[in-house]
Amino acid sequence: MSDDRSKRGAADRERVAGGEDYEVEYFARKHGITKEQAEGLIKQIGNDRERLDAAARKLSK
Repeated sequence: MSDDRSKRGAADRERVAGGEDYEVEYFARKHGITKEQAEGLIKQIGNDRERLDAAARKLSK
């Protein structure tokens, strides 16, 4: 099921839709990591944005 871009709010911001290329690419660009690294983090950690942000910060250092 694709992400409904018309439904925006706190609940949507708490997650990264790993199945949506535009979200994965944005997440990777935001943290200065590759798309493959971002996909790996999502597979490893899940889609919780707070935990993904913390892991991506460690990767980009």
